[in-house]
Amino acid sequence: MKKIAIVDNSLWPDIYNPVEHWSAWLDLPVEAFRVADGYLPDLENDYTHLIITGSEASIVDFHPWVQPETELIREALDRGLAILGSCYGHQLLALSLGGPEYVRRAERPEIGWIEIEILKNDLLIGEKGNHFVFSSHYDEIIDLDESTFEVLARSRDCQIQAFRLKGERLWGIQAHPEINPDSARQLLQGMLDKGFPGADLISKTLRQQAKDDGWIKTICQNFVDL
Repeated sequence: MKKIAIVDNSLWPDIYNPVEHWSAWLDLPVEAFRVADGYLPDLENDYTHLIITGSEASIVDFHPWVQPETELIREALDRGLAILGSCYGHQLLALSLGGPEYVRRAERPEIGWIEIEILKNDLLIGEKGNHFVFSSHYDEIIDLDESTFEVLARSRDCQIQAFRLKGERLWGIQAHPEINPDSARQLLQGMLDKGFPGADLISKTLRQQAKDDGWIKTICQNFVDL
């Protein structure tokens, strides 16, 4: 029987609840583990799928949970779990499998609804083409080793919007297709209230009309089918 473990990297669940966001789209049993409270899944418990969520934290700040979480990712890969990282989780996968030279502060943060170009057909993210999704990130992945990683998608301001570890069931997605417009606005307002950088950009985004074409449905259906 398939079973998903979600590693919840959120810091302030009152403004950002990734477990709720992902669970709304998944048709499999889910168990969640919040790393800020010191919890990680025991992979002896027959999990078949692993999701590494986003976070309000920065990947370039080596928080105490990073080392145990990177060890968990490597163990999950060794055990053959299907693995998906989103935003901070996307970056953490690259950090875990490649090293700190693969992540950095973004030259241009992407806050709001953006257009993503899928560069090739893929088992998880679907067919080549464009999608509109919500994004909120200040960091990014760079310079992936093309012999090991396959870049699957990009946007105007981020050249690695999605990747796959070649020959494995492991993917990273930079944006937040799992966050619906109402939850996105809640997150943005929370970011303003907590003094996140780029207040003008966040405020501008809050005034914009959401643009989301439901790409998450394809991603989650393909993920549970793996």
